[in-house]
Amino acid sequence: MAPKSLTLSAIFPALVAFSFSLLLFGRPIIGGHDYSDALRKSILFFEGQRSGGLPPDQRVKWRCDSALRDGSSAGVDLTGGYYDAGDNVKFGFPMAFTTTLLAWSVIDFGRNMGPELKNAVKAVKWSTDYLLKATSKPGVVYVQVGDAFSDHSCWERPEDMDTLRTVHQIDKAHPGSDVAGETAAALAAASIVFRSRDPAYSRLLLNRAVRVFNFADQHRGAYSISLHSAVCPFYCDVNGYQDELLWAAAWLHKASRKRVYREYIVNNEVVLRAGDTINEFGWDNKHAGINVLISKEVLMGKADYFESFKQNADGFICSLLPGISHPQVQYSPGGLIFKAGGSNMQHVTSLSFLLLAYSNYLSHANKVVLCGEVSASPALLKHLAQRQVDYILGDNPLGMSYMVGYGARYPERIHHRGSSLPSVAVHPGRIGCKEGSRYYLSPNPNPNILVGAVVGGPINVSDAFPDSRPYFQESEPTTYINAPLVGVLAFFSAHP
Repeated sequence: MAPKSLTLSAIFPALVAFSFSLLLFGRPIIGGHDYSDALRKSILFFEGQRSGGLPPDQRVKWRCDSALRDGSSAGVDLTGGYYDAGDNVKFGFPMAFTTTLLAWSVIDFGRNMGPELKNAVKAVKWSTDYLLKATSKPGVVYVQVGDAFSDHSCWERPEDMDTLRTVHQIDKAHPGSDVAGETAAALAAASIVFRSRDPAYSRLLLNRAVRVFNFADQHRGAYSISLHSAVCPFYCDVNGYQDELLWAAAWLHKASRKRVYREYIVNNEVVLRAGDTINEFGWDNKHAGINVLISKEVLMGKADYFESFKQNADGFICSLLPGISHPQVQYSPGGLIFKAGGSNMQHVTSLSFLLLAYSNYLSHANKVVLCGEVSASPALLKHLAQRQVDYILGDNPLGMSYMVGYGARYPERIHHRGSSLPSVAVHPGRIGCKEGSRYYLSPNPNPNILVGAVVGGPINVSDAFPDSRPYFQESEPTTYINAPLVGVLAFFSAHP
């Protein structure tokens, strides 16, 4: 027989949330975070990651124009877009995933963003404008600008960089269904964001998504093989390209409502392994996201042919529940989701987003997830997501926010070139490749505060954190950590 607090979950979701909190953390959640402030800062972070010519309304003032000749060596304009993290390379794979999750955040939680909605939409468009440039030539997708090895041997501001800006592309002879599939997903998701705001731009995005998806599907292969020397070990696709093809088809189905994509998903579910690694979600692995996204239609009673995806989504939820979680999902003593590999916060924010999105879908359908004798209600899923967000914002053993600029204590020595080096306004003279090393090794806090940046987080499952630049897996922020957090913070800003 299940414990009393669990069997009563359908009737007393608050009691269940309380009991789970006691089970995991020894105390219930006590509210008090300013989620609206955190939301504003989480979106502002993206302005600090901008590449190219900055617009007049740029709010992160210590940044200046950079990489204004990107693409020129290949005869194409590839200015703009985002630097993925604390370096100065533009990696197309994580940038596209960032774009998809920013768009999904706006689609599902834009109504909760209040005055920040316009800034969230701008963050999406800064990326889609670049992705349109990167896909302007049929049969080609430009997937990276910059040489990661030369870039990583320097510590210099993006405004100063003189490292190689090599352009890397995929094409028919050098396929990359993973990065092309994610790019198609990003363009399709963004087309929904702009459907009523800018119909012409929305159509452009959707038409381009169709073209890029067809290219990805017809010329199958992993870009980690085609471009191994350039993209590995940085954003090497370990998981394979199959999930990105399903992911792109799912977003194209949502954006276009065309039967061809529904049939593609059904016909390729087994071939493209939709049921694999159902508790993984991030720039490399889309399986949990695919299942949650597609399950919404099942829960709305419109798509019985997708029932197996809902079963996978339910399995994903069960794998995250404390006490009965999957071996690949651990919880730290302080209550943080922990998965093996670097930059753990990318898992925390992405999985929390899916918990919250699925909670909303279940709530509208008046459903729960049955995990053996445990009944996981929408309220419980919201509670689990909120616990992760509160940990990030400071409810953790160190009493420190992992979002730069939020709260009284936060990381001050983040692994980020622009943040750690004097700004152009303070130091107009160029700082060369190796001249920046003394700033990298300095024990002093970064001179420029990259407001809203969420770093990789605790060093291991023990909740310990070294606030030190050389510990890059812990102290480096990334766009794909922040992107799903935007949606989660929007929800809790409206439902604290």
